[in-house]
Amino acid sequence: MSNNEQSYLQLLKYVLENGTKKEDRTGTGTISTFGYQMRFNLNEGFPLLTTKRVPFRLIASELIWFIQGDTNIRFLLEHNNNIWNEWAFKRWVESASYTGPDMTNFGLRSQTDEAFQAVYDEQMELFKQRILSGDEFAAEYGELGDVYGKQWRQWKTTQGDTIDQLKDVIETIKCNPDSRRLIVSAWNPEDVPNMALPPCHTMFQFYVTNGKLSCQLYQRSADIFLGIPFNIASYALLTHMVAHECGLEVGEFIHTLGDAHIYTNHLDQINIQLSREPKALPQLKLNADKKSIFDFEVADLAIEQYAPHPGIKAPVAV
Repeated sequence: MSNNEQSYLQLLKYVLENGTKKEDRTGTGTISTFGYQMRFNLNEGFPLLTTKRVPFRLIASELIWFIQGDTNIRFLLEHNNNIWNEWAFKRWVESASYTGPDMTNFGLRSQTDEAFQAVYDEQMELFKQRILSGDEFAAEYGELGDVYGKQWRQWKTTQGDTIDQLKDVIETIKCNPDSRRLIVSAWNPEDVPNMALPPCHTMFQFYVTNGKLSCQLYQRSADIFLGIPFNIASYALLTHMVAHECGLEVGEFIHTLGDAHIYTNHLDQINIQLSREPKALPQLKLNADKKSIFDFEVADLAIEQYAPHPGIKAPVAV
């Protein structure tokens, strides 16, 4: 069994055994613990879970979206990536211009009402098509505000300038790898009210030693079953990409969690996952012809030798 996958499974078990029941913003309810850390040796294989299928294509397209500084879901929809739809959709159905069926509390109602789920699916499909086909509609309702990509690439200063945090950090790694300031922050208190969802993965720091690049992420809020597998793979992928540009090997990905929680409607799914035996981790393949992370496209990122257990569906709390 890979220590990388075991680190995640131990997190599941720890929260189930030691967590506290807490209410949450979505009204779903959680089992939560505060403060937890996992370490992943990126030389043991790419940390994409095998006890359930995790869609690498979605992780890759979302990360490219972040790196490009994009904050509109149109790019994601063009790559058949629906993971941010609910937040944009919520803004539309709660706006004055929405004239369709009542979508109040759609996140909870769709879990228990099959008739409502059918209406929800119909309205969501309409929303997606309007984002893809209408520039004005996409500009107004596909926009998520000043979320990750904006903070990584265009942090606003009090002087009215912008800071390209990601580009600056990469240049610093190249010229001063021993710096203790290799940090990118997505948590901008002034911009939080303008975000569809405030950053859950709030800041990350790189560290170089013995020709290897490591990355530590601090995540304030962690949906352990649905979100964390994506976050692990996303930041492992980012570490590989930055190391590639900087001519370094990869070291560790360290994942530090604040509020680490299991939603109460994910317990059955977690029990299924914990009953499965992990398999060998896959290998990551980057297009070696691309020298800068800002030149990578989704097609330049691939996973090989991935043979996981089947996926396990669970509702998203919005």
